[in-house]
Amino acid sequence: MTTSQTMSLGEATTGFSARLRAALGRRTEWRAIILLVLVVVGALIFAPTVFTAYQVTLGFVALIGLIALGLTAVILMGELDLSVASTLAVSGVVMAMVPNIFLGVTLALLTGLVIGAVNAFFVVKVGINSFIATLGMLFALRGLAFVLSDAEPVPLTDIEAGISFGMPLIGPITPRIVLFVLVFIALHVFVTRVRAGREFYAVGGNRQAAYDAGIPVSRRLFTGFMISGFVAALAGVINTLELIAADPTAGSTALLASFAAAIIGGVALTGGRGSIVGTLLGALSLGILGVGLTLAGVQVDIQQIFIGSVLFIAVITDPASLRAAAGSVVTFLQSRKSQTAV
Repeated sequence: MTTSQTMSLGEATTGFSARLRAALGRRTEWRAIILLVLVVVGALIFAPTVFTAYQVTLGFVALIGLIALGLTAVILMGELDLSVASTLAVSGVVMAMVPNIFLGVTLALLTGLVIGAVNAFFVVKVGINSFIATLGMLFALRGLAFVLSDAEPVPLTDIEAGISFGMPLIGPITPRIVLFVLVFIALHVFVTRVRAGREFYAVGGNRQAAYDAGIPVSRRLFTGFMISGFVAALAGVINTLELIAADPTAGSTALLASFAAAIIGGVALTGGRGSIVGTLLGALSLGILGVGLTLAGVQVDIQQIFIGSVLFIAVITDPASLRAAAGSVVTFLQSRKSQTAV
């Protein structure tokens, strides 16, 4: 082999390695993939029935995943929506209070859109931090759900519709899972192929630059919050149909799991980084973990500790967090060295 051929081969190898590292560096789903592998292995050892109870596992994944997918649209822009759990509850109550099932579903979904628009109004127009605005909305909506339902479950008028909705379509595939897959596809296409969706990354990455580039930032924020509200309301509709009643306390345990699914999936809380696919992987991981712990007889409170621990690990292993921690350590060591030298 001639020298020139060796150099060309070396350059090609180096170029491929650089491209591979760059491609892997752009991906944000690696934590979700690692967790999914660990959870699957753990479930196979300690709770193998997770993989035979398909309908239970997939149903749990779909509930967490639906809310997480809607949250992803907001978090990509560097904002938060803590009201999704209460949106789920109040939308379910609104639906159950209407005798006509189709009108009830329509009003419930409109409720989610209105809640999203109100959240966006406070954040965009009033200028309230999204954490504070949606935290206040969380408590307000939870109170509204209790007032509308008299703090009791509201049964569906059309019980047959709820029963038929919960029946499997093909094998373990229920309408809940089908709707989850459709929402996943729609949002994935939106943020990767539609200009408005791709601009979510620009808004979250550098808001001032997005303004300077002519991106309608306010409109994008309204769109993101309304997507989150709509998807949370859809989760409320699905939950109400499957339970044949609306529970004003519904969704109280889903908020943490949904946020964890998005963060584990690589969605950065600062915005501008993440993917719908990563959120799906995070939801799969937490869904299998949750069902596995339940089948193993672990109490719900202990399960929350597991989920909280996983979320904490995901946050501290974020590349940005690791770089910040490394920078702090270097600064501390340099300051100590300077003090010693003096």
